[in-house]
Amino acid sequence: MKRTIYVVGAAIRNERGDILCALRAPDMSLPNVWEFPGGKVEEGERPEDALVREIREELGCTISIGKLLADVCHEYEHAIVHLRTYEARLVDGEPRAREHAELRWVPLQALRSLEWAPADISTVEALLHKRKVGRNV
Repeated sequence: MKRTIYVVGAAIRNERGDILCALRAPDMSLPNVWEFPGGKVEEGERPEDALVREIREELGCTISIGKLLADVCHEYEHAIVHLRTYEARLVDGEPRAREHAELRWVPLQALRSLEWAPADISTVEALLHKRKVGRNV
């Protein structure tokens, strides 16, 4: 039986509404695909607390957490990943790629042009759907 890894991601939006996307490094599992930054939830840790910690460690900045965008279980060859992705905003600092090959602010309408890690595709769709719904109101 495959082990389940609990992870969290942040769809960090800037003042223009662009979303911070992170390119996985060539030496990472699932190399050279895009994801929303985040990381593993430690034993006994709340997902929101794990996300704040991971963003501080990975990007060197502080975020505030908004609502849950996607809650996905995806089966990879090596494990089952349970990913919860939240809306987020920068509170302090500028994101810097400490573990990723690249960070890029991407306009919502361009998100589908990136090659995403499979578990992150639901979040892309949630962001785009929310945008469409917001426009029609």
